[in-house]
Amino acid sequence: MNGPQLSELPDDSEQLRPYVSRLRRGALRAGELSAIGSLSSGFLLRFLRARDFNTELSLKLLLNYQRWRRESPEISSCLSPSSVLGLLNTSYHAVLPQRDCTGSRVLIYRIGQWNPKDWSAFQVFRVSLMTSEIISRENETQRQGVKAIFDLAGWSLSHALQINPSLARKISSVLSDSFPLKVRGIHLVNEPMFFRPVFAMLRPFLPDKIKQRIHMHGSDFQDSLSGFFSSHVLPPEYGGHGPGITQVCQGWTNRLLQSENLLQQIAAHPTGDITMTPDDCLITEEGGTL
Repeated sequence: MNGPQLSELPDDSEQLRPYVSRLRRGALRAGELSAIGSLSSGFLLRFLRARDFNTELSLKLLLNYQRWRRESPEISSCLSPSSVLGLLNTSYHAVLPQRDCTGSRVLIYRIGQWNPKDWSAFQVFRVSLMTSEIISRENETQRQGVKAIFDLAGWSLSHALQINPSLARKISSVLSDSFPLKVRGIHLVNEPMFFRPVFAMLRPFLPDKIKQRIHMHGSDFQDSLSGFFSSHVLPPEYGGHGPGITQVCQGWTNRLLQSENLLQQIAAHPTGDITMTPDDCLITEEGGTL
């Protein structure tokens, strides 16, 4: 069976066990992971699905993930939705309830809702990491990946000043080779001219395949965006017929808050088995293995 076919199998399939065992052995032999007590099968399967069951590439991704977390404690060590509730309550971010026609999760970030006087770039990035940790536990998302819409209406010089080369590198790493999610598309809407210097800072750190998946739609974006997403998926504010943006943002904020305990466990022990409460069970729509 090839990688995509293996990805379709359930987590407990006997055919997946040799790949999980091989990746676990490689990880435990790696010096960077020698201090880790356990590597749960559910955790390892995220990396295998992200690299279509190529164990060598999966191990590289796993090592990059661990290195990124270790080198970014200001982001990865505090996965508490309540700590950024004020930002979430501005309708800054949502994961849309409907997947696109390929099965990808669709994320929206409304940059203009972020006030840099109140929230640092690290706190804003933390929101993205919390969402990524949650949806990476969904089997269908492991298989089909994510697409993100960044609404840059309201982008200002104060936003740009928050993005330095170090942070740009951290963002680029998560998009390309340091997190077990397949990034299927990045769509920018309402991007102003003075966003381009920030994009130019990010671009050198991105692999060609990610660069090719970046689409700039400008302010007249509704027709072009509809070429990538069905109307029932998108909120009316983005040319669709789905629930309104305020509703979907509030819905995802509630999901994050319900996952507070789970996220704090992930921050402390990202590689092991997680003890879930009944509320935590709400976060995985397909019952993926934690």
